[in-house]
Amino acid sequence: MADKKVIFVAFAIEDERQRDFLKGQSLNTNSPFEYVDMSVKEPYDSNWKDRVRTRILRSDGVIALVSKNSFTSSGQKWEIACAREEKKKILGIWAYTDDRANLSGVNTVVWTWPAIEKFIDSL
Repeated sequence: MADKKVIFVAFAIEDERQRDFLKGQSLNTNSPFEYVDMSVKEPYDSNWKDRVRTRILRSDGVIALVSKNSFTSSGQKWEIACAREEKKKILGIWAYTDDRANLSGVNTVVWTWPAIEKFIDSL
């Protein structure tokens, strides 16, 4: 395996626990990526967007945790739009086994380690 890749994770705040699971998975395995946490507890403002854009620019790719919550998450929508503007590869993974929400323009797959590894290896 080559150098670790830096991955930005975009998620709806309602899916924060799933983000934590992804974080745990990356820590408890021989993970090929470094995790960038940019969760926001304070209201969105231009400084938040500037910080997110900087972190997305420093990332090799973006993983979006996709769920029905993604449709109403203005922060996650903005993060994905920013990643597209910055020409970053995006992989959607379904956050829940019983939720197969589809975000327009985001290739979304079942959350498996091989699927994540394949994406990271493509970066």
